[in-house]
Amino acid sequence: MLAKFRPLMAAAPTTKSAPAVAFSTAAERDGYAQYNHTDACQHLRWTARESYEYMHARPWSRVVDFYAELVRTGAGAAGLAELFRKDEIFLPQTDHLRDTNGEEPLASSEKQMSVKSSKARGGRWGRANFKIVLSYHGGSFDGWQKQPGLNTVQGLVEKHLGQFVDERKAKQLQERSLPVEGCATVAGRTDKGVTALQQVCSFYTWRKDVQPGDLKDTINEAAPDKIKSLVVSEVSREFHPNFSAKWRTYLYIFPLDGDAKSISEDEQSSMILENPEYKAPRSFDVAKVDKIIRQLEGKMLSYKIFARDTQASRSDGPATECFMFHSRAAVTKLYSADENCKEGTTVMCVELVANRFLRKMVRVLVATSIREAAAGADEDALLNLMDATCRRATAPPAPAEGLCLVDVGYEDFDEQRCFIID
Repeated sequence: MLAKFRPLMAAAPTTKSAPAVAFSTAAERDGYAQYNHTDACQHLRWTARESYEYMHARPWSRVVDFYAELVRTGAGAAGLAELFRKDEIFLPQTDHLRDTNGEEPLASSEKQMSVKSSKARGGRWGRANFKIVLSYHGGSFDGWQKQPGLNTVQGLVEKHLGQFVDERKAKQLQERSLPVEGCATVAGRTDKGVTALQQVCSFYTWRKDVQPGDLKDTINEAAPDKIKSLVVSEVSREFHPNFSAKWRTYLYIFPLDGDAKSISEDEQSSMILENPEYKAPRSFDVAKVDKIIRQLEGKMLSYKIFARDTQASRSDGPATECFMFHSRAAVTKLYSADENCKEGTTVMCVELVANRFLRKMVRVLVATSIREAAAGADEDALLNLMDATCRRATAPPAPAEGLCLVDVGYEDFDEQRCFIID
């Protein structure tokens, strides 16, 4: 049976705040141009600096170590079952993890794009296309995308796939004085520090002697304990790890203070009346975060206000719209092999499943949800912020160390795949 999570209860808001859409160009504090929120919680809301300092003051090393152990063991997303106390876990890749020779059967969605039908068409359709499911530790790399002088996942994978490149392509690369490397197309790029448990990429070659097991072994030898190939299977040429995907699952683990005490909205209101100089609270209620973030579920919305560092062409219109299948937050315990941490670390887990995500969108959503919960904002706080005209209305991105790409799905979304269910 699947264990249900019960977030800590929080008092319901008594008044509805106005949308926070005003911007003050004159408001500056500690070098930050502050967004002028106009709701009843404006005096309780953290500034950008306060939010940043609160986020980065957490014991992130425990989360980093937890992710590193999951990658080292090669458990994939199934390794999170113990964290969420689930006796059973329904994830599309778990059956593949039992394989020992690297030749896994195709998933049901991939059977519709059979390898034989592609090869029968001839031409470019005759080349072998491989789907590779990777697990890698974010703290060991400078992100996915290959960049000069940096240790990236893509750079490492493509370097070791170079030995499987066909002769024609290898000759072309050598004539241009370029290194002989493969080309790995990914489902979604991850930033520096972000871990992936079941990232998906693809690689093609004209060579007929390449087997899935060869690719799997080569990648696993590239950087032991830092990157691991969980599944390699030959798929149709029509398969694309990004465009064929129907949903992605991200998990954010946020360490909590053991002695943190939530402050109810009634207490906050009375403190403000008694002391106009009352400072913003330094704790929040996880149940309130859950209520705030649930408002995104089942809606197609533009998340441009929650994105960062996006290209101008992808900062407005349909390119910013995402459909959120699942959005929940809950409290659990993070246990470590360290004998000094037998009691475990109390953490908040935020689970988000959507058809796609914008750059740094998850980290900004998490940070902003925490900020709004601490300020005692209404449950529709995130929805109100979507009407803002400036990204300063949201909080700075939460640290990358807490974020993990759990899985990429190529079948219709099923809520039973999720960890936080109620």
